[in-house]
Amino acid sequence: MSDYRRALFPGGCYFFTVVTYQRQPLFSCPDNIAHLRAAFKKIKKQRPFCIDGIVILPDHIHTLWRLPEGDDDFSGRWRELKKLTSKEINKQSNERNERHVWQRRFYEHVIRGETDWQRHMDYIHYNPVKHGLVERVVDWPWSSFHHGVQKGRYEVDWGARVSQTLLSMEFE
Repeated sequence: MSDYRRALFPGGCYFFTVVTYQRQPLFSCPDNIAHLRAAFKKIKKQRPFCIDGIVILPDHIHTLWRLPEGDDDFSGRWRELKKLTSKEINKQSNERNERHVWQRRFYEHVIRGETDWQRHMDYIHYNPVKHGLVERVVDWPWSSFHHGVQKGRYEVDWGARVSQTLLSMEFE
């Protein structure tokens, strides 16, 4: 058993990377994205939290969450999200009652201020370009970038001139 410890800050803001089992491109299928979105909606209703940013890629997700004041249970939310999507995406389970949809663990990072928050938001939104899925950030449909443009946080052509800082960030 590992001795991994998570950084828990009630009411904190966190960045996550969550990967599919063996990096299967499960979210290349729009139906699977719909299942994921439905799971997010259900869990957010049961156990509220805010999604500041998100990108859904074929084999992983990056997202930035804000938890309610006094609440630090992001692991419980991820457990339920993974269970709900797994039941819809893969109907068969193995002898351990596992459905091979998600890797067991996930990566989290506590956001430590406005600069850190912006760096991670930029990383989230630039990720489809980084992985060669699109040439322009705006062309990826499964991203909160479009919402950021509507709120005036980003210009539509953001990411066209990429800084070395953005290219060197690695949160997977």
